[in-house]
Amino acid sequence: MVGRRPRAASLTPYVSGGDDKSWAHLQRRRQANNNPPDDEESALLPSDNHSSHHHAHNYNAIARTRTTRHMGNAFKDTEALAVAERRRNELKRKLLDGLENFNSRWEDYRRSDKELKAISSKKVRAFYEAQNETIDAWEEVDALVYAVADDVIDSMNPDADRDGIPERHAPLTDSRGVVDAFLPAEHIKKRARDERRARLAINVNVIANIIMLIIKLISLKFSPSLSLMASTADSALDLFCTLIIYGTNRVVAWRLRALQLKYPVGRRRLEPIGILVFSVVMVVSFMQILQESVEKLLPEGDREVAALPPVAIAAMAANGIVKGIIGLWCRSIKTTQVQALVQDCKTDVYFNVVSLLFPLVGVTYKTWWLDPLGAALLAIYVIVDWAETCIENVSRLTGSNVKDTLQKKLMYLAFRFSPVVEGFKSLTAYHAGDGVWVELDVLLDEGTSLPVAHDTAETLQYCYEGLQEVDRAFVTVDYTTMGPTGHSATS
Repeated sequence: MVGRRPRAASLTPYVSGGDDKSWAHLQRRRQANNNPPDDEESALLPSDNHSSHHHAHNYNAIARTRTTRHMGNAFKDTEALAVAERRRNELKRKLLDGLENFNSRWEDYRRSDKELKAISSKKVRAFYEAQNETIDAWEEVDALVYAVADDVIDSMNPDADRDGIPERHAPLTDSRGVVDAFLPAEHIKKRARDERRARLAINVNVIANIIMLIIKLISLKFSPSLSLMASTADSALDLFCTLIIYGTNRVVAWRLRALQLKYPVGRRRLEPIGILVFSVVMVVSFMQILQESVEKLLPEGDREVAALPPVAIAAMAANGIVKGIIGLWCRSIKTTQVQALVQDCKTDVYFNVVSLLFPLVGVTYKTWWLDPLGAALLAIYVIVDWAETCIENVSRLTGSNVKDTLQKKLMYLAFRFSPVVEGFKSLTAYHAGDGVWVELDVLLDEGTSLPVAHDTAETLQYCYEGLQEVDRAFVTVDYTTMGPTGHSATS
């Protein structure tokens, strides 16, 4: 594992050669190397009153001086490269040797689906389901550290002799700092699969919303049903929500240089802002529908029984089925935009069931109040549901803490670096929009060299940013558990 990329430092010391020993040739060589004559070589400079034999003797002495000096520098460069290589290999050995058998470490504690179904107690079953999720998270961390840390450490200090020319291959430079390129193949495939599924689900949802909205608008001309009106408004707002999600996703993906300069850490917070805007629109719209439903339920309201045309019944039934399939399909994709789409699909299923049930029962039994009652219940449900979504996104945008499951996952990743650190002083994780920012303060021995401290902290930082939930990570080092916390206290 250590040294799986053997690298040989190729150093070619300067050796004077060729028949051209003229002073002009040496001057041109100095100018090309941007290296003016030093005092020792200046004493050997030719003058007009020297003989040609003396000139040649001085030229040979200068060449020997240059050769000796460059040979000495070459040995020093080789020593610097060897020290840096030993330091990297030692860090990789300490960090990665404990992960060689990580695939089988936690599987002994996993409960299969068959075993979970056989457990009668709901609390016990929920405990083992949570344990399986924890095992999944920890195995993901082990695989991440095993795959990423090696490449990150190999990227450190590629120019150990400080001559401006990298002597080693730097994987992070080749990937332009993208950590995802070093992830295990199965993780890369899973993320690509989730992205394709999300994109396909959004496209299918857009097409379904457009078709259903057109059909419902046509049906609304033949029926005054408030439940149908609420369902039509929901379809229109669904389309608006999907366009917001699609638009923010496209803006986040733009790689324009001007946008990268204006938003140096990315624009991922546009996604929850888009969901927040849509939440407000959703709440305000259905408050209007709630008002109309209550007015119809009042004594002076309209007592007409609203019937649904067959095309509206077929449209709402098809809409509920399609949205149910999309919601189940995207439920495992844990991003804000897709989870908002899942929530929207869930709302659509409830909407279409209630929008069909109340008017049909009202027409069957000639009960006028069932239709406005159903619309009012739908409006209340949407207002409460999307108000919670609005509050949740505001909380994330203002820096709320992460859930306990993610906090444990982040702590476990820090624990994976215990062979190369003395301890951990603090771990703070909080939302910065959709993603999570992590601040970790690690303890090192006060005699730790600067290169080792830097390589350890930055490798840990890149591993954190390799997690799908984490946008940014900040790792600082300390040598004592006492002293300042690292940030100014808020007044």
